[in-house]
Amino acid sequence: MASDGICIAVPTEENGTAAPSSDTPALKIYAGADFFGCNLKDALVAYLRSLPGVEVVDLGADKYYSIAEQVGRLVSSSAAGGSSPETRGLLSCGTGVGVSIFANKFPRVYAATCSSAGDAVNARSISACNVLAVSGMNTAPDDAVKIVDAWLHTPFKAPCPASGGVDWPDDIQAFLDNATAEMAAIPNPSSAASTCAICCLRKGIEFEPVGIMPGGEMKIVRESPTSAIVRFKAGSVEPAHHHTFGHDLVVMKGKKKVWNLTKKESYDLEDGDFLFTPAGDVHRVKYFTDTEFFIRWDGDWDIFLDEDLEAAKEAIDKELASGKN
Repeated sequence: MASDGICIAVPTEENGTAAPSSDTPALKIYAGADFFGCNLKDALVAYLRSLPGVEVVDLGADKYYSIAEQVGRLVSSSAAGGSSPETRGLLSCGTGVGVSIFANKFPRVYAATCSSAGDAVNARSISACNVLAVSGMNTAPDDAVKIVDAWLHTPFKAPCPASGGVDWPDDIQAFLDNATAEMAAIPNPSSAASTCAICCLRKGIEFEPVGIMPGGEMKIVRESPTSAIVRFKAGSVEPAHHHTFGHDLVVMKGKKKVWNLTKKESYDLEDGDFLFTPAGDVHRVKYFTDTEFFIRWDGDWDIFLDEDLEAAKEAIDKELASGKN
């Protein structure tokens, strides 16, 4: 059935969900999995990429809590900025539960583990689910496609199995009308804690590997706006990337070079040097010695890669060999 030009998937006895519609709204989906869910994730990514109007960014596979953090952070940041197209996340681990738990640590993320198309319709209709989690061990690819279809095509507040497939009564409709604003207003515990200057030091926090950038590790010392201490080993490279928010950077020790590809400028940075990179500026980095720096974004941390690692290494080697800045 359709509402306001958007296809709503209604489960059927024959196949569990209505057929996909060409009216699929434009979406950007960040996908990831752990190693128990990566095969299912790969199958779903291939399916999603066959659909019109859907862009998929495959973040690969990592520990379930690490990949869920990446997807959760990206969806959270996009939701905060009201990005267009709409941004959602897709996660898979052994059970689908672990990734859901950790994605939900971020504000404006509403992750749900769904084992049927009906679950997905309910999750979208009632809770505005924007991160779908599925079980790599218990969900067959064909069933997962039905779940994804239901999740894609069900708008928030649509009729669903929980409503008996009919429009919601007025009192429930009024509740749903206010639900997303009230959910977003629930404070994030980490943000509340960050108001204490002493707590912001967070000395006990461990460094975590930067999965998409080998040789790097990061310790977030404040969540929102995000501040972190970052380390990279000598020889490491950050492929060209950009962020939703600008960031200030102070080198604590080491030596690095930053190429701002947007401005066509480069900067050699050593101990004590400061650099501000504006929001959206595409930049690439090379570390010549083991380097540690403090970085503070103007909002929540996110990252969008503009090239792969091998392309970055090739471009840097060529530029350094030519003697260009």
